[in-house]
Amino acid sequence: MSKLKVGLILGIVIVLTLAVVASGCKTSPEAVETEEAVEVGKHFSGISIWFFPGGPEGCPFASVVYKGAVAAQNDLGPDVTYIWSDWNPEKMISQFKEAIAAAPDGICIMGHPGEDAFSPLVDEAVAKGIIVTSQNTDLPNIETRYVANGFGYAGQGLYTSGLALAKQSIIKWDLKAGDRAMVWGLLSQETRGLRSKGCIDGLEEAGLIVDYLEITDEINADASLGTPVIAGYIASNLDVKLIITDHGGLTSTAGTYAKASNLEPGDVKFAGFDLSAASVDAIKSGYLGLVLDQQPYLQGYLPILQVCLTKKYLFSGLHIDTGSGFVDEGNVEALEGLAKEGIR
Repeated sequence: MSKLKVGLILGIVIVLTLAVVASGCKTSPEAVETEEAVEVGKHFSGISIWFFPGGPEGCPFASVVYKGAVAAQNDLGPDVTYIWSDWNPEKMISQFKEAIAAAPDGICIMGHPGEDAFSPLVDEAVAKGIIVTSQNTDLPNIETRYVANGFGYAGQGLYTSGLALAKQSIIKWDLKAGDRAMVWGLLSQETRGLRSKGCIDGLEEAGLIVDYLEITDEINADASLGTPVIAGYIASNLDVKLIITDHGGLTSTAGTYAKASNLEPGDVKFAGFDLSAASVDAIKSGYLGLVLDQQPYLQGYLPILQVCLTKKYLFSGLHIDTGSGFVDEGNVEALEGLAKEGIR
């Protein structure tokens, strides 16, 4: 083949190749529109929200709630103000009043103070056009009244969760009528205390002897302060076989409590609520035997989504049970990585 023919063939190939590449690089109108949408901002940009993670900063449970809320903020684009309350109902009410005065588009509350305390303030907020929704502790009457205004719930069923943990503990450790158990909970709180009541009822229905200790405000805010309380209880009740801690921070501190009481892993069975990096370590050490995981990450993410959907599209409140099941030594390794990331 002559050099001229080879040159012509190569020239044609080059021209065709450039044509194909050029046509493949053309930007369609749809692509331009998508790029412009990305440049404008995220889907719910401009919506303002005040969010209550519940506890103090650094709390094993509240930190996971917070991480879920921050993920929703990053994904969806609203402006979020975070308010830390040390799990103190009076503080939550005072901070809720401040949130109403700030007039955001929405407020995501922890329901711990109960319906009597919250009801007139939610009335006020809704009258001012503020969307209110609840996480972790439900407010059923308020939810019914304002579900059309976006009042939803992201959290566990409180009483049923307490009942389920008690019954699972009995099955797991083959506890019998007459065995002694202790529940460390929050019965004094109108709605939040339903989970403690569920724990007590489940144990008493099986014939166990149940002692009850109320978690003080100080221990509620700082679980480490409960060490002498639990050590003193165990010293006075050497026959206790089960301790249920109705509090994520206390549950994750089970190993510290047991060691301070001179217990070996398994001497007293510990059960409680909420998976976290600290509770994973307690399970792996053998001191904590059973956890009911209510997936607190979702209790952060979903209320932010709720406010955004209601504000932009007028969706009504969504009631979502985030309780997922039990975690113990048999399945903790599968969730360990996610717990260390603050997701599970």
